[in-house]
Amino acid sequence: MPHVIVKLWPGKSEQQKQQLSDEIVSSVKRLLGNGESSISVAFEEVAPENWTDEVFRPDILDKWDALAKEPGYGPRPDRGEKG
Repeated sequence: MPHVIVKLWPGKSEQQKQQLSDEIVSSVKRLLGNGESSISVAFEEVAPENWTDEVFRPDILDKWDALAKEPGYGPRPDRGEKG
């Protein structure tokens, strides 16, 4: 039952979000073997000025070992840097 949450800055169109959702669902079905009815996708828009406190620290920096793809910005905990 994968539930995928995409956090992003505001400004993407509903069409862009629907296309991304369709691609995510297609990939989950193909790679994990789930049926479409078991997959859900949500979008959470986060203002740029809130990104560090609402996304980077809690979802990226504090969960570094769980990341499947590291960001190319911000401090890395394995370098002794802190957010």
